[in-house]
Amino acid sequence: MGLQSLYQSIITELSNEKLWQTIGWSAFRIILILVLGRVSIIIVNKTIDHVVFNREPERLGQQVRRIRTIGKLLKNVVAYAIHFVSVLLILSEFNINLGPLLAGAGVIGLAIGFGAQSLVKDVISGFFIVVEDQFAVGDIIQTGNFKGTVELIGLRSTRIQNWTGEVHIIPNGMINEVTNFSINNSLAVLDVSIAFEENIDRTVSAINGILARIDDPNLIKAPEVLGIQTLTATEASLRIVAECRPTTQVAVSRVLNREIKKALDANQIEMAYPRMITYQQNKEGRASNGT
Repeated sequence: MGLQSLYQSIITELSNEKLWQTIGWSAFRIILILVLGRVSIIIVNKTIDHVVFNREPERLGQQVRRIRTIGKLLKNVVAYAIHFVSVLLILSEFNINLGPLLAGAGVIGLAIGFGAQSLVKDVISGFFIVVEDQFAVGDIIQTGNFKGTVELIGLRSTRIQNWTGEVHIIPNGMINEVTNFSINNSLAVLDVSIAFEENIDRTVSAINGILARIDDPNLIKAPEVLGIQTLTATEASLRIVAECRPTTQVAVSRVLNREIKKALDANQIEMAYPRMITYQQNKEGRASNGT
């Protein structure tokens, strides 16, 4: 008899039209909350893109790196905030009293804060990375043993991709020292060694001639020969420098090496090669040398 009455009460409840209306409206409001949350994120992201990313770099001046990085960070913050509000609204649909929940969350948050000091450190470090403009998305940096292009600066971590494709995710709190290769112009430095017997003035003239004709978009100004860097018994080393755009010194060095080699070959100037010099004493007691 007990089971029959229980079954009958369940059937009665399930047959209650008002119950299904309540469930239907709650489900509709939950779906609406999720949709509006997603639409809000899209609208905010589009607004940030329009305000930050679609402006002319000339108008932004030197602040373009910082502004664009802050724009990406704002997207993350807004997404977290909208998701948090959406969860609260969905909980309210289940008639959960949010007052005690929020009060308890404060106490729990305080307790978690003591156990999650590294997380707090990561967030604060990420904030100062952006505010102090230590580096921005797209910069080439090195921190510790990691070097590469910054792909993302988040609230908790920074993502770096090195030149071979590996992606390193580094907590912001672990970024203590940073070398930024993208702020100022770079300097390509080459040492060209020629045989000791070659005429220095003729060699410098040949190299200057080819350097003046190099047209590379990464060059800021024409490369120049500084002079003899080292001098040994078998070779003379000429130092060449070229100011170029940030992080392009390797590519510029390759271009200069190729063109300088062509110029030396065209002028029949011999480059240095390994040689051994021996000294021996003749009958008169004087030193003579041979190679």
